Amino acid sequence: MDTITILWADDEIELLKPHILFLQDKGYEVIPVMSGAEAIDELDENGNDIDLVFLDENMPGLTGLDTLARIKADHPQVPVVMITKSEEEHIMDEALGSKISDYLIKPVNPNQILLAIKKHTEAKRLQNERSTMNYQQKFREIGMELSSRLDHEEWIQLYKKLVYWDLELSNTDDENIHEIFNSQKAEANQLFCKYFEQNYIEWLTSANVEKPTLSPMVLRERLFPLLKESRPTFLIVIDNFRYDQWKYLQPAFEEYMRTVSDGIYYSIIPTTTQFARNAMFSGLMPSEIERKYPQYWVNEDQEGFKNQFENELLDENLRRNGLNIKHSYHKVLNAQYGHKLVENMTNLMQNKLNVIIYNFVDMLSHARTDSNIVRELAVDEKAYRSVTRSWFDHSPLAEALRYLSNKDVNVVITTDHGSVRIDRPVKVKGDASVSVNLRYKQGRLLDYNPKDVFEVKDPAKVFLPRRHVTSPYIFCHQNDFFAYPNNYNQYVQYYMNTFQHGGISMEEVLIPFIVMQPK
Repeated sequence: MDTITILWADDEIELLKPHILFLQDKGYEVIPVMSGAEAIDELDENGNDIDLVFLDENMPGLTGLDTLARIKADHPQVPVVMITKSEEEHIMDEALGSKISDYLIKPVNPNQILLAIKKHTEAKRLQNERSTMNYQQKFREIGMELSSRLDHEEWIQLYKKLVYWDLELSNTDDENIHEIFNSQKAEANQLFCKYFEQNYIEWLTSANVEKPTLSPMVLRERLFPLLKESRPTFLIVIDNFRYDQWKYLQPAFEEYMRTVSDGIYYSIIPTTTQFARNAMFSGLMPSEIERKYPQYWVNEDQEGFKNQFENELLDENLRRNGLNIKHSYHKVLNAQYGHKLVENMTNLMQNKLNVIIYNFVDMLSHARTDSNIVRELAVDEKAYRSVTRSWFDHSPLAEALRYLSNKDVNVVITTDHGSVRIDRPVKVKGDASVSVNLRYKQGRLLDYNPKDVFEVKDPAKVFLPRRHVTSPYIFCHQNDFFAYPNNYNQYVQYYMNTFQHGGISMEEVLIPFIVMQPK
C-alpha cells in the first residue's frame, strides 16, 4: 500500500509534534504548515500527492473557513477535516455547508486523529476486506441452505442474502471472491429453477398446496388491504425492475419516504410484460383473461399493443373484489409526460388509488441490446444498477416522491418481472409461427433438447393461451437463451451478455413489492 500523506495546517503546529510523531510511527507522512496560505501553496504544488488535510479553524490571517473555501474551489477531491476549539453551532454549520469531510473539537487525542485518517483514506479498502472476510464466513452457511429442501419463502430469504452479498462485494477488486460468489449464485439459480419447475404447475392447479404470492394474487393480497385505509395509495410500477436494483436504489427512495415493508413476490411465466403485468392487473392468469375478457387480450401473433387494456383489467379486478373506488391509471413513456403528471399531483390526491407505470428500466434493457453506447454504459450488473440510479436521481419519479414525501399516503413500489444477463445459447428450431422472445418459445414444429428447457406441452396446465393445437411452451432457465441454427454465430454474438426476460431465474421471478410511507 502507498504511503498516505497528510497536510496539517495549524498556527500552533509545534504543540502538535507528539501527534505527528505518533502518525509517523504508524507509517503516515505528515507535512506540517503554520497557516492557511502555506496550506494552499503546498496543495497547489503537491496536491496530487496529498490524501487528507487537517485544518485548524482559528488561524491568524487566512482563517480555517477561508482556507477551506479556497481548497474546495481548487482541490475539491481532497478530503478536509476541520479541527477547532469552538463548539459554536454556526461555525459547525458553516464548515459542514462548505463540504468538509469531518469535524473534530480540540483537544484531540492521537486515536481520534488516527480514526479520522482511516475513515477518509482507508475506509473503502477496510470495508472491502471486511466484506470479503464476512462473505467467506457466510459461504458455507449459504451452501448448507442450498443443500436443504427450501420452500418458497426460504427461497425468497436466500435470494435476499445473495443480493445483499452481491452489493456488498461489488466494490472489491478481489477477482477470486467475485468468482466464488458468482459460482455460488449460479448454483443457487440452477437449484431455484429446478424447484420452480417442480412446483409451478401444482401452485396453479391445486387449492390445497402451500404457494407463494404470484402475479395474479399480488394486488388482492398486498395492495387491496391498503385501499381500506383513509389515505390515498400510489402504486408505482417500474417495468422490468429487479430486486437488486431496488436495494441499490433504496437509500435514494428513502430520502423521501420510509420503507414499511420490503417484500418479494413470484412472477408467473413467461416473465414478460404481456403475460405477467396483465396477470397482475387483472388478478387472472393469461388464459383466464382470454376466456373471460377476450376483448382485452391480444395474442402474440395479433396486431396491436399487448398491454393496452391494463386499466380496464384493473377496473374489473377492483369490481370483482368489491372495491368501488375512485382511481387513475397513467403510463409514463417519456420525461415530458412524467413532469406533467407531477404538476397534476394535487388532483391525484383526490383518488383512493393512483397507478403510475414507469417504462425506463425496460427501455434501458432493450436499448442495451440494440445500442453499443448503452452496452458500454451498462456493461454488467453493477453498471446496470448505476445507470438505473442515475435515471432515478433525475427522473419524474423522484419529483413525484418529493411531492408525496409530506403527504399522508401509501406508496407501493413494484414491477411485473425482472431480467437476467444471458450468456449460454441453447439451439432451437421452429417454423415462422414461433414467438420471437429469446427466453421462451411457443409455436408449431419446435425442435429442441428437452433437457435444456422447461417444457410445457399442454399450455392449459399453466393457464397460457394455446395458439395452435400443437403449440407447446418452452422456457430457458438460469442464463440460457434460445438461438436458431441459421446465422448462429452472428446471432449469439449479438445477444450474448444482454439483459433479457421471459424465462426462469431468480432475477426474473423473485421481484420486489415495497410499501413506503412519508417519514
